[in-house]
Amino acid sequence: MTPAHTTATYDVVVIGSGAGGLSAAVAAADGGASVLVVEKADTCGGATAWSGGWMWAPRNLFAQADGVNEDRSLPRTYLEHRLGENFDAAKVDALLDGAPEMVEFFEKKTALQFVPGAKIADIHGDTPGAGTGHRSVGPKPVSLRKLGPDVAALLRRQLYETSFLGMGIMAGPDLQAFLHSTRSAKAFVHCARRVSTHLLDLATKRRGQQLVNGTALVGRLLRSALDAGVEIRVSTAATTLTTDSAGAVTGVRLEGPDGAYSVSARRGVVLATGGFSRDVDRRRELFPRTPTGREHWTLTPSTTTGDGITLGESVGGRLDRSVASPVAYCPVSIIRYRNGKEGVFPHILDRGKPGAIGVLADGRRFVNEALGYHDYTLAMVDQVPDGEEVCSWLIADQRYLRYFPLGMAKPLPIPTWPYLTSGYLTRGRTVRELAEKIGVDPDGLEKTVAAFNEGARDGVDPEFGRGTTPFTIGSGDADNPWPNASLAPLEEGPFYAVKVVPGSFGTFAGLVTDSASRVLNDDDQPIDGLFAVGVDQSSVMGGHYPSGGINLGPAMTFGYLTGRRLASTTGDLR
Repeated sequence: MTPAHTTATYDVVVIGSGAGGLSAAVAAADGGASVLVVEKADTCGGATAWSGGWMWAPRNLFAQADGVNEDRSLPRTYLEHRLGENFDAAKVDALLDGAPEMVEFFEKKTALQFVPGAKIADIHGDTPGAGTGHRSVGPKPVSLRKLGPDVAALLRRQLYETSFLGMGIMAGPDLQAFLHSTRSAKAFVHCARRVSTHLLDLATKRRGQQLVNGTALVGRLLRSALDAGVEIRVSTAATTLTTDSAGAVTGVRLEGPDGAYSVSARRGVVLATGGFSRDVDRRRELFPRTPTGREHWTLTPSTTTGDGITLGESVGGRLDRSVASPVAYCPVSIIRYRNGKEGVFPHILDRGKPGAIGVLADGRRFVNEALGYHDYTLAMVDQVPDGEEVCSWLIADQRYLRYFPLGMAKPLPIPTWPYLTSGYLTRGRTVRELAEKIGVDPDGLEKTVAAFNEGARDGVDPEFGRGTTPFTIGSGDADNPWPNASLAPLEEGPFYAVKVVPGSFGTFAGLVTDSASRVLNDDDQPIDGLFAVGVDQSSVMGGHYPSGGINLGPAMTFGYLTGRRLASTTGDLR
């Protein structure tokens, strides 16, 4: 580590160690630049490490290997329709041109390896240009042993609420095996092997070694960065950007374990600190229905307090307030543990499974539950009457709990009594009794369930069209005995409910940049030497959520493109 109160010089300094920052660091270092990554937390990965790890990256090499050779106009048309007035042609084109190159670079030249999302459809399947698969990639699972002790020392651990006993479960065959463990001998063997291996790892290593999802993505990126010669410093906060007489960013002032010191950046500083999900003041100002800033539960780490935004603003950058939504929503439930701590659980999987519905306090459904998590929460925020608490309830019957999770509550053979005892789950012998216990209008809920059941038996949802697009069908269960994979009547008591409130995976409102990720000032001119990637950069999606992976895909792509640009010249880039 550079001694306190002295100055070292690098070609590139990256502030933050999530997908965007590490992507930029690896790409720059691979091109010959000297790179320093600084991270305020004592581990690396930020919100990326707690994510599903999937990236929206159309026209990638895996799609081409499967014979899917989409013209760029198809995903572009989809985004043009979904983003509307927030469609930025230059940034969208940069993403669509850069994503295939990014995937190929990491797959062929680094420790980051991918698995294809051949069956992951875009969310809004009735929109022109929507894809039915082959537009996503995820990180290939990897053993922490293989990545090495230097990566283990830096890597943020799996988020407990999205794991099983601290073991991550990956979307796709792995998840399907766990959902079918009581219905398939093959699935049971797979799950038994995974769980027993995890328990052995806990006993011998005091930490799970099977990395999937976001931890696999960050772990592989860290291995790639270290292999490329990137220097990484944790527990080190960036406090001030340094500039020259012309206003160009020349470096950064840091505060680390050994005190304050400065580093210089010959070619540029990259902001990648993870947005401002934990900044209560900005939430109060920008998030709807959040009058004090505390009516929101984010899934991001405590360090995502908007440092990158503040640093950018300090030298003339500006926060983009024109996005359709400043926040990347996710419906969450709050679980209170016996030690007094609270956990936040993201409702990604359960909403679209057959036998569950979401209702408001009047007992009515308000959205197609099987759409994306952003869509569900946005509808909840929009439709709860002013003056009422913004919340909804996921309702399910006994048959549902036999096969699927309801929030933190796991299906058989895992018992539900701990969640009932803690008050996380509520149970009623009848729909009316359940409604009375959770404070929902009993007449309204009975009417809603009766109408939903009538359609579900025939495989239709006249009110919201659930189970009519590839995404909503894929959110269901292929082994569902009813006609529609996403629909089943709620008729086998007892009935269960979990309360759901607005949460987020991050922010969409970031610093205004151009298509080269250069931070722009009030005159829309680039600030020399300053770049923003990840969610420190205003989202290319303009505050919309057209598909899964639209945070990490652009973060990885614009990070890669920025790193390549910073490595493409010798000497001072400014």
